[in-house]
Amino acid sequence: MLEPMVIDDREHAEQDGGDDLASALLLRVAQGDQSAFAELYDMLSSRVFGLILRVLVNRSQSEEVLQEVFLEIWQTASRFASDRGRGRTWILTIAHRRAVDRVRASQASADRDVRIGARDLDVAHDSVAEQAELSIDADRVVDALSALPDAQREALVLAYYGGYSQSEIATITGSPLGTVKTRMRDGLTRLRTHWGVNA
Repeated sequence: MLEPMVIDDREHAEQDGGDDLASALLLRVAQGDQSAFAELYDMLSSRVFGLILRVLVNRSQSEEVLQEVFLEIWQTASRFASDRGRGRTWILTIAHRRAVDRVRASQASADRDVRIGARDLDVAHDSVAEQAELSIDADRVVDALSALPDAQREALVLAYYGGYSQSEIATITGSPLGTVKTRMRDGLTRLRTHWGVNA
């Protein structure tokens, strides 16, 4: 069973070339290179786990989803196109999608149990309401993000789901810091407009 790594200083030391390395490792994984897969896991599992845990909150479910994410990476690495995106962003996008799918699946299961009257009596009503709220919020975020231009979406996903600072995003994307700030500001403005929130 894959276990999430503890965050260490190595991750911060590798950020400058980390995304290029992730992309190169993904290309090797696509060829069935198990050592490249192990290196990719060592490099990104703590970041991926942190993203998943933010969405799911539940640690054991997050560990399961972490395994699913890396299994998907192993099986679909050949779909990664280095000329169309960055390796780390591609992986974080898979992780976010899997985490949101898990929230939706949990909600669907709860809804089904309520419909057939078989829900466990010890599950608090607040828990079901909280899951429903999380599912609705996750759906709204995914829909809103999908409407953003790629550059704005990438910056926001890296910041809010990947936990990167604006400086780190500038390094990862190879963009000037001012450009990253503008993309994030413009993306957030579009999201506020999408949700009808006054800036």
